[in-house]
Amino acid sequence: DDTDRAYFAVFDGHGGVDAANYSATHLHVNVGLHEEIVKNPAEALKCSFQKTDEMFLFKAKRERLRSGTTGVSALIVGNKLHIAWLGDSQVMLVRQGKAVTLMEPHKPERE
Repeated sequence: DDTDRAYFAVFDGHGGVDAANYSATHLHVNVGLHEEIVKNPAEALKCSFQKTDEMFLFKAKRERLRSGTTGVSALIVGNKLHIAWLGDSQVMLVRQGKAVTLMEPHKPERE
């Protein structure tokens, strides 16, 4: 279609790099192939995080991998910004020199 899109992501591996590398390789593919990418980008991001997690868990069990990752992604669709994250990774938006809170990170003390 004629809509401009841009995708960015950062993954922070825990207990090794396997999960972070896997996510960096597969999450954007899952987002791009998701059936809701055009109509509901936020849903495409959420479902793609879940799918990528399930895919890695299958691989990790098969190969006895023990790593994990946090992650944050930004999908720009036209003039809209969609943010998805997992774990305590964070993203910051600065508008005219001032930080804009976009998310509440996952912390152990947060319900």
